[in-house]
Amino acid sequence: MAREFQRGHKAKVSDLTAGTDLYVGVQIAGPGLTFDISCFGLDANEQLSDDRYFVFFNQPKSPEESIQLLGAQAGDTESFRVTLDRVPASIHKLSFTATIDGAGQMSQIGPGHIRIVAGGEEVVRYAFTGAEFTTERAVMLGDFYLKDVWRFAAVGQGFDGGLDALLKNFGGEVAEEEQPQQQAPAAGAPGFAPPPQAAAPAPSFGAPAPAPQAPAPAPSFGAPAPAPAPAAPQPPQYQQPAAPAPVHAAPTMAAPLAPPAPAPYGQPPQQPSYGQVPGQYPGQVPPPAPAPGGYGQQPSYGQVPGQMPGQVPGQQPGYAPQAAVPGAGLAAALQPYKEAPTGSRWTPQNQQLMRVDLSMGGQAVLARQGSMVLYQGKVDFSYKGAGFAGRIVGNATGQEMQLMRCTGRGQVFLAENGAHLHAIELQGDAICVSAENVLAFDESLQHEVRRIEGHGIPGGALFTMQFQGTGTVIVKTHGVPVVLPVTPTTFADSNAIVAWSAASQVILSSQVRLRRNAYPGHSGETVNLQFRGAPGNFIVVQPYEV
Repeated sequence: MAREFQRGHKAKVSDLTAGTDLYVGVQIAGPGLTFDISCFGLDANEQLSDDRYFVFFNQPKSPEESIQLLGAQAGDTESFRVTLDRVPASIHKLSFTATIDGAGQMSQIGPGHIRIVAGGEEVVRYAFTGAEFTTERAVMLGDFYLKDVWRFAAVGQGFDGGLDALLKNFGGEVAEEEQPQQQAPAAGAPGFAPPPQAAAPAPSFGAPAPAPQAPAPAPSFGAPAPAPAPAAPQPPQYQQPAAPAPVHAAPTMAAPLAPPAPAPYGQPPQQPSYGQVPGQYPGQVPPPAPAPGGYGQQPSYGQVPGQMPGQVPGQQPGYAPQAAVPGAGLAAALQPYKEAPTGSRWTPQNQQLMRVDLSMGGQAVLARQGSMVLYQGKVDFSYKGAGFAGRIVGNATGQEMQLMRCTGRGQVFLAENGAHLHAIELQGDAICVSAENVLAFDESLQHEVRRIEGHGIPGGALFTMQFQGTGTVIVKTHGVPVVLPVTPTTFADSNAIVAWSAASQVILSSQVRLRRNAYPGHSGETVNLQFRGAPGNFIVVQPYEV
């Protein structure tokens, strides 16, 4: 039986089906509208770094044929064949999109869906209607994405531009304008594809074709199908641009941000300086003085968006202004601080500012009171009480959180005291985080106070918050944290630990000695946490003691 997904739902493909040879069907229609349905093969940075993996009407398959455009069949407007175990390692996401060819908007469409069929059985269906959109001319329907294993997400995010704008958002560039020509359907559907009639059963790759089709069995994967000779390879239609275009319909800065000849992100004319990569520390506008400050004389931490913990800056915080671009003006000065491109519910704008799109996922966000610094759209903020029992537990354990509930259809920007923010996505697993280090989380996550037993400290125990379920929790740290694997000899200061995997065994280790503390020269490291667990468990420690 097919699982019905809502917008924002995600799951491992292995939890849906054991197969990797999948049929993806898209059904979308509207009065007087025609649609271009495409698949973008994106790299780890969610960019179209290889235009051969843009599969659409003019390029119906990828080089190794792991992604193939099949055409309309079995009631679907367009369909694809995706073989996940043949997708090259350079491709981390397959994004399925639909755009309107010509005039119109997505609010005019009727009920539609994107579905996945494996072995002749429909395993996932995400249904949508035009009521979910307004003036958008494109929609991102669903994604296969690689995060340790292949997963599927129902996206359902509208996009104001057409196919060209969507392509530029993914890092491609239109090489030349052409009138799109819909590929003529093949004379006979492939054996693995579903028959064209709407009442036909779900497609079954590798299964025999219906009897009226042909006397011979349908070809199996790995052998060439008896189809007409392939057409001559066509030249790539798109090239990679200098910078991606933002997805957001109403960007934070409305002024045009395209200077005549700005220096590329992270490559100033003279030397790299802190803050020149997109998504790094918006709001630090260069001062008028032309001479650079002491910080930024050499490449340092913070020059790559989304880099992992461990790249600690070697100098004091500050800002080094970029070399002036003659004639560039204000737009060039503000270019490095544009709103970061979006494509997911949670998007870091820089290391200290997080953006959440409430219209994706259809669920509320619980955030620390006072953490909102900016919002766009129709957003409601309300007080989220913990109840009488929750207040008692919070006061007794020190794990009380003063929260506000954010709902609506808009975008909220969150930050607190310049702390570094990290989005941790949970897929049914659990993580332990101190309440002091939690900035926000999806309301779908279950959270409770967890006790850490121990001896030798007042009260005999420590406490932490445990988050479990499917959703995202935003963790804040002082400085750049380090993530370490759990071993039998892993100890951490209880004042520096930020989070750890919930499956880890935590033992409170006290080094309190009355005689030792009587001397003024003792170490001061009296309470540590010892972690034990199977391989794969981890701890997160910040370079700061609370």
